[in-house]
Amino acid sequence: MDIPKGTYGFRFAEDPELQLCILYAAGSDSISNPSYHWDGLTRSDGPLLLFQYTLSGQGVYESREQLHRVSAGQAFLAEIPGPHRYYYHPESSEPWEFLFLLFRPNLILPHWRKFLREAGEVPYLPSDCAPVKLLRMIVNDAAAGRISDPLIASSSVYQFMTELTRLQVTTLRNKYTWPDNVKRAAEFIEQHYSQMISIDQLAEHVSLSKYHLIRRFSASTGLTPVAYLTRIRIDKAMELLRGTEHSIDMIAERIGYSSGSYFIKAFRTMTGLTPGEFRSGGESLAYRKLFFD
Repeated sequence: MDIPKGTYGFRFAEDPELQLCILYAAGSDSISNPSYHWDGLTRSDGPLLLFQYTLSGQGVYESREQLHRVSAGQAFLAEIPGPHRYYYHPESSEPWEFLFLLFRPNLILPHWRKFLREAGEVPYLPSDCAPVKLLRMIVNDAAAGRISDPLIASSSVYQFMTELTRLQVTTLRNKYTWPDNVKRAAEFIEQHYSQMISIDQLAEHVSLSKYHLIRRFSASTGLTPVAYLTRIRIDKAMELLRGTEHSIDMIAERIGYSSGSYFIKAFRTMTGLTPGEFRSGGESLAYRKLFFD
């Protein structure tokens, strides 16, 4: 789908009764002029957050004395005002084509900062990922006049930032992106969760030191190996609690706990319920399964 070139600005009146995200501008451009240049310290329209995604060609983004050549599939994130510059690459043989969003930091700065910490200032994003698809839709909606009030604008900004943050979380926890030794460690836990697995045993299995195993596993999965093991065990326990009539002690033994009391404590810590409360429903909702981040 062709995206109309141009910049679309929004200056809706603020409602003091509502806390809304504020969309400042959205657009698409094709730059081949070497005079194209923005300096984050000289702009007077801030405070703003800029997300700019390259479709083709190449630009340059400078920040804190670091120079990045921004090519197709790469975005950069800039806070305005701020110590950065971006401009058309002087040696580029084709136009620099990109999409961009400018919005106020209201309500979304924590999302922005979290993504920035984890992905960096110049991350790569697949063209078919949810945030880029949403970016295209927002620019198209802006061009078509469909962002016609502050509520629609706020929803667009918040959804975009949520998808951007979610992308980083799912990337971290996508097994396809994990290093081989982390995959092997996770598979070992998933296959042997009913046994007493020590970190030393797991480290030996994947040929890593205990320290490097914990560091790599945590960086890739978002959980320590022990927390991952607990997550697998509790997940299996929920299946047994709702799918069988086995006693609490028998379920504890089957999923690898040395005693029913230790299992009850671990289950309650993870779910907020005892195994008996989960099984019966009690006065709470009758959960079939609980999901964790």
